[in-house]
Amino acid sequence: MEKIQKKIHYPGWELKYFDRSKNFRNYQLSLIKKYLRGEIAEVGPGNGGNLSGYLNFPKKIDLYEPSKNLFFNLKENFKKNKKINFFNKTFNKSKKKYDAILYLDVLEHIKNDRIEIIKAIKLLKKDGYLIINVPAFSFLYSEFDKDVGHFRRYSKSDFKKVLIGLDFKKVNFVYYDTVGFLLSLLSKILISNYKKNFEKKINFWNSMIWISKIFDLITFRFFGKSLLVIIKK
Repeated sequence: MEKIQKKIHYPGWELKYFDRSKNFRNYQLSLIKKYLRGEIAEVGPGNGGNLSGYLNFPKKIDLYEPSKNLFFNLKENFKKNKKINFFNKTFNKSKKKYDAILYLDVLEHIKNDRIEIIKAIKLLKKDGYLIINVPAFSFLYSEFDKDVGHFRRYSKSDFKKVLIGLDFKKVNFVYYDTVGFLLSLLSKILISNYKKNFEKKINFWNSMIWISKIFDLITFRFFGKSLLVIIKK
């Protein structure tokens, strides 16, 4: 999760809590792992919380982490892995093409999301996949979103507007994590200080992911805390 702008220092205080949320990470991975083949890039990987789950799927992995402090952590955590290349720069400076490009809870940090997506699609190989995960629904935007540098949250209709006129074969939208949606809504309505017992709240949410999996199926993924967007070039 990285704020891809002029700033080169991103504290990322929240990342350690979400990186420990293995139930959610595994659920997210189950929805995207079939696309993670060949040469891939992850934009804004932070400390590598997602990377740990998909390391064995691709042939090569390029990581673009412009935050200096997170880039240092990333290299320290994965420096022994020979299939990984590390870049301490923004992705829009890349010229290499990939089979898949990942933006996992990153795009909401980027002010001009449409320009970022146009660039990413250009850097996909034919039949490649752009995989984007973002926080869902604008009405859930909270103090937490503001504090961690989110410019926005997305609905399917919001994202469709961003994609108007862009060159790709098809796009799939998937809402998921119904329990996370309900907890986020309750927190926004009832809790004035979200930082109080923050770690306990995250742990509780993560422990409920198994229920989300069930209700996501029952509700046909009609809503959720997160929106997954899969774009095929």
